[in-house]
Amino acid sequence: MNQQSPFLPIDLSHQRVVVTAGANGIGKTIAEGFQSCGASVFFCDIDEIAVENMLSEHVGMQGCVTDVSDVESINQMFQQVESTLGGVDILVNNAGIAGPTAGIVDIPPDELRLTFSTDLESMFHCARCSVPFMRSAGGGSIINISSIAGRLSFAMRTPYSAAKWGVIGFTKSLALELGQEKIRVNAIQPGHVNTDRFRRVAAAKAAVVGSTQEEVEAEFLSVVAMRETVETTDIANTALFLSSPFGAAITGQAISVCKGVEMMR
Repeated sequence: MNQQSPFLPIDLSHQRVVVTAGANGIGKTIAEGFQSCGASVFFCDIDEIAVENMLSEHVGMQGCVTDVSDVESINQMFQQVESTLGGVDILVNNAGIAGPTAGIVDIPPDELRLTFSTDLESMFHCARCSVPFMRSAGGGSIINISSIAGRLSFAMRTPYSAAKWGVIGFTKSLALELGQEKIRVNAIQPGHVNTDRFRRVAAAKAAVVGSTQEEVEAEFLSVVAMRETVETTDIANTALFLSSPFGAAITGQAISVCKGVEMMR
């Protein structure tokens, strides 16, 4: 008996999908989910080895190395997207970095700029490149990955939180701008996801506050209603739903996939 797929059984064949930061973590699972539903997938990632591994593991998937903090790198990526897929129907703006963990007086300006350019500005530029294709196709779907830090306060992580709040304003404004053209724009706000990044963030905070990584992880989860992390497949399935005909009436929304987080520690 074949193992049951962890992804929703949705038919997305003939859909052309671009996923940023798609060779690791949440993005990798999202790319795999779309391919499992029959979509043609193009991903990018800054991690060259991860890109090579992803391409070798997934026959038919296209991808390249891209630094989304650099506008020209994004432009070059979409030239490859056009030559390989011929256009874009679904864009998943997943790329992002954790940014510095520090009080405001200790945050270097270059780290602030890098966090904003990666976590927020890259979404603008990827959407700018994708929208003409979606207009030609008669519609499309843009999904921006924000965070629960984009609806809650997050001390010691102000650059990240500010960028993720900005993603929500960008999402809602772009949804209104493009709605009459049948281009839907939504945001997903993941909670504490079971990834290496979650553990790295906990370790970074532990170093600042003089605690252990395990203690910080437990503190993070102590204010989650279900007291556990979210899986990457939970995020991927939300993206699949929003991009499918079942999500045709949903735009301009920020959907939390977090197992019940109402405060951050």
